[in-house]
Amino acid sequence: MITLRESIDTFLSEEQIRVRIREMGEQLTRDYAGKDLLVVGLLNGVFIFMADLVRVMDLRLEVAFMQVASYGGNTVTTGEVNILHDLERPVGGRHVLIVEDIVDTGLTLHKVRNMLLDRQPASLKIATLLDKPSRRSVQVPVDYVGFAIEDRFAVGFGLDLDGKYRNLPFVGIYNPA
Repeated sequence: MITLRESIDTFLSEEQIRVRIREMGEQLTRDYAGKDLLVVGLLNGVFIFMADLVRVMDLRLEVAFMQVASYGGNTVTTGEVNILHDLERPVGGRHVLIVEDIVDTGLTLHKVRNMLLDRQPASLKIATLLDKPSRRSVQVPVDYVGFAIEDRFAVGFGLDLDGKYRNLPFVGIYNPA
């Protein structure tokens, strides 16, 4: 039982998230039909969203992960993007879909996208559960967006605050007391 909900206001319910992920999966299934697709998740926050997304995609695909960090336990990015774990799979000539939990400043995706583009994929697109365009300091193309969100700190459904709240089955807005 979650006991810390008193500081979390629900933003997106489980049902809203489920419906939107199914819609995104159907679109991705159409867009990548017949293609050699590598789905790359950016850990840690993406694990819940990505698991649900790939399960509704009716495709033969491969899954891989990178681990990146830019928040360091804060509610605001440090501005420094660290690659903690790189891909172990080659991407050259393959269609690559980067999956992210939230796009905020764009710094993380900018760095990861450029790294992967240097490896010459056939195509490279980005999917995210949440998009916070008002916070962009670096423009990155986000091709598939679950939900747009205002400049508020979201937790739940994989998103965290210093490693906590990832297990909430909904997306909530963190309101410190």
